[in-house]
Amino acid sequence: MNNSYLLVERFKAFFGELHNADLSQLRTIYDDDIVFKDPVHDVKRLVALEDYFTEVCKNVSECRFEYLDEMVSGTSAYVTWIMHFRHPKLSNRLISVRGVSHLKFTDKVIFHEDVYDMGAMLYEQIPLLGRVIRWLRLRLAQ
Repeated sequence: MNNSYLLVERFKAFFGELHNADLSQLRTIYDDDIVFKDPVHDVKRLVALEDYFTEVCKNVSECRFEYLDEMVSGTSAYVTWIMHFRHPKLSNRLISVRGVSHLKFTDKVIFHEDVYDMGAMLYEQIPLLGRVIRWLRLRLAQ
């Protein structure tokens, strides 16, 4: 197994159970100049990413990733997943959201972008707003 695959496996192992992760291990995965993006955050530098994940882990009671598929080619990878999480402010029930991580790397990850449906993750979990969004989705699908 080459270094690209090993790095992707280390990445997946770390995020497998994020709520229990040893955040000091971020340094074994990410470069100091990491750029991390998701639908609501744009984080630059490892120190800021460590702060970001510290907050994420502090605010969820569970966060784990189920991996579906991956494609690793040269210095880039795509990993599809389902994130399962519980958040006390969202009634602490299990919420599952599909997404994909795009990674670029040298010896460590230098770019990480997560793409997922923010509506499914958050907006649909709010009682009244969630009903409206689900109704709109059904209407648009017809």
